[in-house]
Amino acid sequence: MLVPGEPVVPRPVAVLPPPPPPPVVVPATWLMQEGGEVIAVRLMRDVLAMPAPSAGRWSLVPYGSRRGWQLLGRQDADGQWPAGWLTVPDGDGVDQAGSIVAFRALLELGWDRESPGMAAARRWLFRLLAADDDPTLMAELRPALDDEELVVRGRHQLREAAAAALAQAGFESDPRLRGAARRLLQRVDDFLRSPLAAKPWVRVGNQHLLAADAEPPSFHFLQMLAFMPQFRSEHFESMERLYAYVSQPWPRQAAVQQIGSRQLEQPQLVLGDLMATRGDLDAAMPSALTWLETMARMGFLQRHEGWGRLLDRLLADRDRRDVWVPRRSVVMPTNVPDWAWPSMILTDRERPAGASIDVTFRLALIARLAGRTLEIR
Repeated sequence: MLVPGEPVVPRPVAVLPPPPPPPVVVPATWLMQEGGEVIAVRLMRDVLAMPAPSAGRWSLVPYGSRRGWQLLGRQDADGQWPAGWLTVPDGDGVDQAGSIVAFRALLELGWDRESPGMAAARRWLFRLLAADDDPTLMAELRPALDDEELVVRGRHQLREAAAAALAQAGFESDPRLRGAARRLLQRVDDFLRSPLAAKPWVRVGNQHLLAADAEPPSFHFLQMLAFMPQFRSEHFESMERLYAYVSQPWPRQAAVQQIGSRQLEQPQLVLGDLMATRGDLDAAMPSALTWLETMARMGFLQRHEGWGRLLDRLLADRDRRDVWVPRRSVVMPTNVPDWAWPSMILTDRERPAGASIDVTFRLALIARLAGRTLEIR
């Protein structure tokens, strides 16, 4: 009963949480039939989380990949691939794949890290982590780049890429990788704590460049963290700063940095949210899927409403069989960044059928990593 003159205190209104997203249908039967051996193994292991059959021959199934043997056939006896470290092949082939790119591609194809070719390549990756000063190790940088600062930056970039590859191979507990990860995180975290994180640009002449001492995270750095869940939990405060950084809008300026006496493009650097709109997603599907998978592995996609909507839109693009079908606006470029290329060669089928298989599988994997309920068909 209201008393005249008594203040009326509004009752709190209960806000119901949003309903959970609908289950994601996984066309497992279709993927098994159309995708080949690699898709079948990855589907059972990474999406359905089914234990591997006890039969010993099951571990040999991934080695049925034609692309895998093509990659292995181009490996030199010392464990390196002759095309350098981060070279990406043109088109659908695997020719001219660099050592780190090829190693990660074989991991994506399900090859065991202890297999002979992988073990030989792994030794070089651990040398990269150790900040080896042997000039012959990075001889590919020397002919054109005489500036010592450029060589140092190049080695740092390769160190991040090697760390990402070793983390993906399951070496999170190795002290060599953990030590390198701490050093890499310290560089990035110092940048995120500094005023440069909010304003990393300096004016040089009539253009804006990244400051020489700016150390934004790279795509390889994010992928390294994505495969090191224990390490992330040990540095949760840094992860929160990183989440805030990758959620901010991507600037309009091109990533060009003054390094020594030169101005160089830095396409490997992350300057914000790579996939802010549907247009960003459609313009480069392999990069978009790799970005969403990385964010899901880091636990960021589950917290980011925009990335969740992009995943829902991709799932909505599937046909009645729940198979992804590209829209007219979707671009599947022939030139893919080195950090994204290994994820799009799981099937031996040529495009466009191969792209539908790869993307359908990748969407199911991202949905599982994001904690979505799966409905298997």
